[in-house]
Amino acid sequence: MTRFITHPTITIIGAGGHVFPFRLIGDILSFEALRDSTLRLMDVNPDKLGPVADAARALVAHHGLSTVVEQTTDRRAALDGADVVIITFQVGGVESYRHDVEIPRRHGIDQTVGDTVGPGGVFRFLRSVNAYDQIIEDALEVCPQAQFINYANPMAMATAYLNARGLKTIGLCHSVQGTTRMLARTLEVPYDEVSYRCAGINHQAWVLEFMHGTVDLYPRLREVMAARHQRGRAASELVGDRGDHSDAALAASTYEGGNEQVRTAIMKAFGYFQTESSHHASEYLPYFRKNPEMVNSWIPERWDYYEICASHDDQGDINGQLDRLKDELAPSVEYGATIINSIVTGAPSVVHGNVPNRGALITNLPDDACVEVPCLIDARGVQPTSIGDLPPQLAALNRTNVNVQTLAVLAALTGDREHVHHAVAMDPLTAALLTLEEAHAMTEELIDAHADLLPASIVGRL
Repeated sequence: MTRFITHPTITIIGAGGHVFPFRLIGDILSFEALRDSTLRLMDVNPDKLGPVADAARALVAHHGLSTVVEQTTDRRAALDGADVVIITFQVGGVESYRHDVEIPRRHGIDQTVGDTVGPGGVFRFLRSVNAYDQIIEDALEVCPQAQFINYANPMAMATAYLNARGLKTIGLCHSVQGTTRMLARTLEVPYDEVSYRCAGINHQAWVLEFMHGTVDLYPRLREVMAARHQRGRAASELVGDRGDHSDAALAASTYEGGNEQVRTAIMKAFGYFQTESSHHASEYLPYFRKNPEMVNSWIPERWDYYEICASHDDQGDINGQLDRLKDELAPSVEYGATIINSIVTGAPSVVHGNVPNRGALITNLPDDACVEVPCLIDARGVQPTSIGDLPPQLAALNRTNVNVQTLAVLAALTGDREHVHHAVAMDPLTAALLTLEEAHAMTEELIDAHADLLPASIVGRL
C-alpha cells in the first residue's frame, strides 16, 4: 500500500559518528521537500552527538529552514513514530576494530580493511547483533512501518539480519557510484552520458554493462585498464591516477582509481569489473594476499583502514563541511536522501541497494543471500528489480562470499557458536592460508576478545 508522508520524521541512529552522519544531514536538507522534516539525532555518546546536532541547527538557521533538529541518547524515543530510520554506527569503536585486524594478522591473515567478509567482517557483524536486537525490539513496537536505511558494515550481513528480524531495510554503499565515476573518468567520457547496469553482492557487485549512448565501453575499458594497471607497477607511478571513491580515498591516492592491478586482474580472468577497490577486493578472494611479497606486487603502497581510523580526529572536519553546506546545499553521491525524497514525494529514482534475494532477484544466487541490485524508489517504497542469472563465473565468485555471510547471519539468528567457526572457515582468504585447526584457534581468540559485546548464546555455548 502506498504511504503518503507529510512532515516526515527521519531518525539517525549513530549520529555522533565520524563525518558521515553530518554529510547525510546535508544531503537531506538539499531536497526542498525534506526541509519540513523533523531530524532526530540519536547516539549513545552525548559528547559526540552534541557537535553534530549543533552543526545541524546552525545549518538550518543559516538557510532559514523550518527543519526541527532533536537530539537524544534514548533509542526508543528516537524511534517512536519515525518514518525513516538511518543506521550508521560501529559497535565497539576503534578498540574493537583493533581486535578485528590485529588478531587475524597474528594468525597470518592480513586484512587491509576487514569489514566485509573474513574474520574481521564476521566479528564486526556479531558484536553489533545485540545493538540491532535492541533497535528491532523497539522499532517493531513504535515504528513498525518505518523504512530502514542501513549504512553499517558488513553491509550484507547487517542488512540480511535486520530484514530477517522483521525490519524493512535497504542497505546502501557508495561503491557503485564511486567505481562508475572512476571508470568514466579513466575513459574520459562525461559521467552524465554514461549508462550502466550493476548487480551482485555488496563490495563484490559487477559492472555488467557500461555504455556511452549505444557504444559498449567494455572493449576500450579492458584495453586501457590492462595497459595502465599491471602487476608490479611501482607505487610512485600510480599517484597521478587518483580516484574519488570516498573521502578517505581523496587522502590516500592509491585507494581507488590509482591502484587497480587487482580489479584489472579479476576483470581479465572473469570478464567484468567489480565495484569495490582493489585494496578491498584483494581480501575477498584467495589469489592476492598469500604472503607479503605477493601483496606488495599487487598493492605496492599499503592502505590500512584501521590505521586511518585510529589516527583521525573523531569529529572529523565537521566545521569544514558546515562551511561548504552554508555556501551551497547540494547532495553528495550517497543514495540515502534520494530514497527519502522519493518516498515522501513519489518522484521516482533508481538506486543500487542491498536487499534480500527473495523471489530470486539474482536467480543463480541463494534465496537467503543479500544482493545488490538496481531498485526503483517511489511512494510505494523500495522496489528491487529482477536481474535473472549473473554470468556463471561471477555468481560462483559471489557464492564464495555469500557462504560466509549467510553462515554468520545464521549464527546470530540461532545463537550457534559453531556457525561462527563455519563462517570464518569458509572465508576464501582464510581457507587459502590457514588449516582448519588454525582457523578454529583464531576464531576462538576473536570470540574471547569480543566476548563482552557478542550475543550471550554465542559466548556461552560450547
